[in-house]
Amino acid sequence: MLLTAAKLIGAGLATIGLAGAGAGIGTIFGSLVIAVSRNPNEQDELFRLAILGFALTEATALFALMMAFLILFTF
Repeated sequence: MLLTAAKLIGAGLATIGLAGAGAGIGTIFGSLVIAVSRNPNEQDELFRLAILGFALTEATALFALMMAFLILFTF
């Protein structure tokens, strides 16, 4: 019973990274909207950088989710 409780607590703590990723993605695209409104000529370059930032932030979220599943479904 103690092992099950520890696994559930660990998986819950591992999913905290998902909240941070959500906030990071919101910040990235919010900044994109502000940057494009200030300089519409650079929209294509700004969008490419925003997609790169989104991909890196989403990768962090996927790693956190993977760790949570590994904690839950091993042993």
